[in-house]
Amino acid sequence: MNKKEDSLRALEHLIIDVDGVLYRGTEAIPGTGPFLDFLREQGIGFVLATNNATRTPEQYAEKLSSMGVMVRPGEILNSAQATASYLAGIAPQGTRVFVVGQEGLVSALRNEGFDLVEDDAEFVVAGMDFTICYDRLADATLQIRAGAQFIGTNPDRTFPSERGIVPGAGSLLAFLETATDVKPKVIGKPGTAMMEQALTRMGARAGTTAMLGDRLETDILAGQRARLHTVLVFSGVTDQEMLDGSAIQPDLVFQDVGHLHAVWQGVLDG
Repeated sequence: MNKKEDSLRALEHLIIDVDGVLYRGTEAIPGTGPFLDFLREQGIGFVLATNNATRTPEQYAEKLSSMGVMVRPGEILNSAQATASYLAGIAPQGTRVFVVGQEGLVSALRNEGFDLVEDDAEFVVAGMDFTICYDRLADATLQIRAGAQFIGTNPDRTFPSERGIVPGAGSLLAFLETATDVKPKVIGKPGTAMMEQALTRMGARAGTTAMLGDRLETDILAGQRARLHTVLVFSGVTDQEMLDGSAIQPDLVFQDVGHLHAVWQGVLDG
């Protein structure tokens, strides 16, 4: 049995990135639905763990459903939830928070009891915002310069859309860091907080779980830091040239989830 077969046979759970792995923008990547069906048929548990904090789990489930892919909200963990959970561990309910972000982040912070304000904030929490304007970034800059602690949901500099690779949350964090000379505390991948939350949710062990993603510097690095198996697909932001030039090397590499499904099924069929 080769390394690929051995690794796939050992897996009991998956932590799966979303953007660039299951879909690009509003288009499902071919093979996504059958791949998730295969996991369920084989009894392989999974959580979708995305650095994208713009949507709530319910909205992610609705988006996937519109593409013909059925996932329950409880199978989805995003960096907004991870960030709100982190903040709840260091600040009491009612703490004043200024938000740069969309409904996913706003909802997660409100669910933890934080007071979302426009001034005199104790924290600025920033994630991706597809409707961002200069004035909002200027307000965040002023809050941080006035002493608010700066927290970012995730460091993804780019975002794989149906149009191509576009700016991501990390680009907004870079704007604010440049304007304030303050480096944010970043919660999402490649940090391990989301990996640990996903393992707990599934009742999984690191040794029989893999992180499946399209980014070396977030997905694969997060998996390695959490001591998981790591699986890279080329359907998002990483291509062969980028992989060849990186010090971050996954355990397994596939073109997309359809390719992974075919190989994994073949291994199980003997």
